[in-house]
Amino acid sequence: MKVVIALGSSALLKRGEPLEAGILRQNIAHAAATLAEIARAHKVLLVHGSGPQAGLLALKAEAEAQTRPYPLDALCAEVEGLIGYMIQQELASLLPKHRVVTIVTQIAVNENDPAFKAPAKRIGPTYSAEEGRRLEQARGWDMVDEGSTWRRVVPSPEPLRILELAPIRVLLEAGAVVVCAGGGGIPVVVSPTGAVRGVEAVIEKDLAAALLAHQVDADALLLLTDVDAAYVGWGGDKARPIRETMPSELRKFTFAPGSMGPKVHAACRFVEAGGKLAGIGRLEDATSILYGLMGTIVRATGVTLDFLPGAGPPRA
Repeated sequence: MKVVIALGSSALLKRGEPLEAGILRQNIAHAAATLAEIARAHKVLLVHGSGPQAGLLALKAEAEAQTRPYPLDALCAEVEGLIGYMIQQELASLLPKHRVVTIVTQIAVNENDPAFKAPAKRIGPTYSAEEGRRLEQARGWDMVDEGSTWRRVVPSPEPLRILELAPIRVLLEAGAVVVCAGGGGIPVVVSPTGAVRGVEAVIEKDLAAALLAHQVDADALLLLTDVDAAYVGWGGDKARPIRETMPSELRKFTFAPGSMGPKVHAACRFVEAGGKLAGIGRLEDATSILYGLMGTIVRATGVTLDFLPGAGPPRA
């Protein structure tokens, strides 16, 4: 099978962990063991999250206080190279008979996308109200008040076209494991003459993965995170994990934006476009999710809403 795997940021940098190269490498090595198991049997395209990007943005902004910080598209490229390099090394060590290749991937967006007028994607660390106001004035950032803290928000436009799709397909058909569209890819706009330029935005990684899966005619899309399934009523006493469903049923529920919401939307979008299976669940369960045995499984038709039996609310 052709399988696109979207590896969540939680697999790269767990909550509370410092942004250190050794920790990033350790987490990637752990993830690679599971990913290699699937890659031995199937053709794999891997899209990773950009967990370290938030810290990278903040560190660069402070370190370059005397100069203008690098724009978001450049930082997206830098993160793709950094994380792709580490994933490539770890997977190559586990898959000596495979070629593992990282492609720094540009994804076209519409420069008139409404998201540019309504920044909503949270990035970077949290700040005090005083520091948030200072950064808003000094750097021209859009900030959002989260109650006790402030955080930067940026546009998150719809991914439309993967510019490196042709070489990705060639490498995949040649048997390579391809790491691409990392962090959602580099957001760019393409002029009528073909000129390409980066834009200040961050694309949702899961939506980029769904687009990639559709455009390479993948059989399955796996959206891996740190919870075992998509939950209805997440955080409440009556939370229930969804076992199996189809897009029309799944879209009846509301999921948290910025976390489970994009995964559910990506799963539905892929299946609605003709994909056979989309699965949401834990990294450790990836192989079982691929075979429909664990996680939340989304298929096109013939599946009524089914909840995991005997499962209570998730632990905090």
